[in-house]
Amino acid sequence: MKEVNMPVSIVAAGGSSSGEADTDFQDAQANGRVVACLDASAISHKVIPYAAAIARAFRASLTLLQVLEVASKTDAPPDPVEWDIRRREVHEHLKRLASERGDESFRIDTVVIEGRPAEQIWLWARNQGINLIAVGTHGDSGAADWALGDTARKLVEKMSGALLLVPSSVPDVPIVHYRRILVPLDGSCRAESVLPLATLLAKAGDAELLLAHVIPAPELTEVGPLEAEDLTLKEQVRSRNERVARQYLELIRVRIAQQGISVNVTLRDGDVCGGLARIAIDEAVDLVVLSAHGRGAHADVSCGSVASYLLTHATTPLLIVLYRSQKQVRNQVAQDDTKGRPPGRALL
Repeated sequence: MKEVNMPVSIVAAGGSSSGEADTDFQDAQANGRVVACLDASAISHKVIPYAAAIARAFRASLTLLQVLEVASKTDAPPDPVEWDIRRREVHEHLKRLASERGDESFRIDTVVIEGRPAEQIWLWARNQGINLIAVGTHGDSGAADWALGDTARKLVEKMSGALLLVPSSVPDVPIVHYRRILVPLDGSCRAESVLPLATLLAKAGDAELLLAHVIPAPELTEVGPLEAEDLTLKEQVRSRNERVARQYLELIRVRIAQQGISVNVTLRDGDVCGGLARIAIDEAVDLVVLSAHGRGAHADVSCGSVASYLLTHATTPLLIVLYRSQKQVRNQVAQDDTKGRPPGRALL
């Protein structure tokens, strides 16, 4: 099946049948803060303009946050004077970055906390009521050994809310404009729940919204060569899935109304993970907005298979909405408390 592109004009904000993501999204708006997490590496500074573009869309302030890492238990305690000098240097560095990026219409705050990065970012953000955090896929360690750096990977595992992951390969630019935003959809309420978020970003930046659905190849149990009737059945399933997918995308078009946003709908078939990654490249999108879980949601994992694949293969900034039940959050808090790691405190 060939790719089908259907340009349409949207006329109303999309909604989700599940209010779970909508609640986090509304909380993020009410809180009015987007947090960009930095470290000592030059790579992490690339996060700032990508986070700033989202903060502007939300009409929110931007906070530059850096964790001053404490020594491990096996190391000798730091010299108090050297530690004080170090934290003041970090604070002044963040202040310089803020002054370079901010203007009269856009406020940038700075915060320095201490501890282990992922744990303290999560605890500080939870205590501050922050639901949107931006972080680089790699920091001090670079991109050599892992598809995601340690801090990014742990935040994916811990967070509830929206996490903007900025690949280390993105260009280092002073200002970012999201012109094409990709939203993968699989027919589930979870996948659709990010549509209000994507719609707001598209409208704020006068961007094009690209809704994508990949039809998986139908599978039949095979113990030998497929017979003629098996091939016929397989084609019937493929044809049926294509028809339903077209109807589904049309339904989404109807649900998104009265916003005057340019939309281009892409329908493909084949491998879902690889297909979505290829769409992001072929269509030269600036941002991917997706839910951590879709139709095959499993409560015991932080991300579904499609989201996990895109997290480790995407070369485009990815805004992922992560879900945690109240029980999972309480268990995570209890686990961190038993390790004796209190929430990070602001140093300056």
